[in-house]
Amino acid sequence: MKNSFLKTLASEQPTAQPWLGHLPFYYGWVVVTALAITQPVSWGILYYGFSAMLTPMQVETHWSRAALTGAFSLALLVSGITAVPVGRWLDQHGARGVMTLGSCLAVLLVIAWAHVQTLVGFYAIWLGIGVIMAFVLYEPAFAVIATWFVRRRSQALTVLTFGGGLASVIFVPLATHLTQAYGWRTALSILAALLAVITIPLHALILRRDPAVVGAVPDGNMAATRRAVHSQYRVETHATVREALRGANFWCFSTAFSLSVFAAVAVSVHLIPFLTERGYPLSFAALTVSVLGGSQIPGRLVFAPLGSRLSLRWITAALFGMMALGVLILLAAPSGLAILAGAALFGAGSGASSPARAALVAEFYGVTNYGSINGAMSLAMTLAKASAPVGMGFLYTWAGQYAPVFWTLAAAALGAAGSILLARQPRHTDDQLV
Repeated sequence: MKNSFLKTLASEQPTAQPWLGHLPFYYGWVVVTALAITQPVSWGILYYGFSAMLTPMQVETHWSRAALTGAFSLALLVSGITAVPVGRWLDQHGARGVMTLGSCLAVLLVIAWAHVQTLVGFYAIWLGIGVIMAFVLYEPAFAVIATWFVRRRSQALTVLTFGGGLASVIFVPLATHLTQAYGWRTALSILAALLAVITIPLHALILRRDPAVVGAVPDGNMAATRRAVHSQYRVETHATVREALRGANFWCFSTAFSLSVFAAVAVSVHLIPFLTERGYPLSFAALTVSVLGGSQIPGRLVFAPLGSRLSLRWITAALFGMMALGVLILLAAPSGLAILAGAALFGAGSGASSPARAALVAEFYGVTNYGSINGAMSLAMTLAKASAPVGMGFLYTWAGQYAPVFWTLAAAALGAAGSILLARQPRHTDDQLV
């Protein structure tokens, strides 16, 4: 039944809605706008909502914090594993069906979360949410952008991730307010209603498989697309998954982005205890975390103009270098102001690396098998993401202080920059052009 539903939504033939290609603007920007709305809602409820519910859930259920966070870690791991088959589906059928189904199931799972009574049931729900994360979060959205844009891909990705960057800014305070006002169970029911009203219709009604469905071409301008195709850094390939996995570039990218996400997750988890260990008050530590998170948005805005003019490989290496420098400033900072500067630098580099990864995969491998290749890369990143908090926790326990932890994270960010630079820019021939 699920496959039938997905195939029905995915069964779009070229020029099935040709009138959309004659709008006074390119329909691809409508798709981007829809995703820029649904991404913060999906991220805010399915990912960031957990932290807002954690303490009140523990108080009511008396389940340990380790047991509760274990379910969230399970979801992250399952999401990475699920990204591989979801990527193959995206390549064959597009994102409309899988993102619509994912939104429908997400609503049901959040409602189930609001009514859960047992720890086993809680784990079952979060196992399901882990699957749904692979259906509706960045990876399928990135595949959509890669298909609809070539010349203006960096700008489109920036719009998308700018919207996604608002998830924690909007939904952590909203979820916290709802929980304080109505209790966590009612708060989740309200959030499920928001998820249903916003994400389901936008995914089902707005998303289309590719520009050909509306009688258009990528970017909406044939001449501009052909010029972009013949430029040094914007040539589109048609690499297969096997070709990608056999090439050194894939492993350079996977290593680089796994190291960077390892550093990003570990810093976000351990920054507050690191600062309190150094004698800073808890209020200042919380402010520093807010600065780190907020600086991701301007980092993404800066990426847009640079990503369309300079080598994405060098830009991404520079972003990882910013992360390493930010950690080093945190280690050596003589004052609170320097601490805030280091957090801002780290956050800007980390935030801009998300659209950079999506653009790099499309640039080096094209869009034909984008979902499968990106899904395989996401699996490695998920393993790094899941191991970062506990791994650095063990290192802290062994060392008895946070300095070795943050030196390790600076080294990880520098290793990410080096791995990116080891990748070789592909050279293409005319038979590979879009």
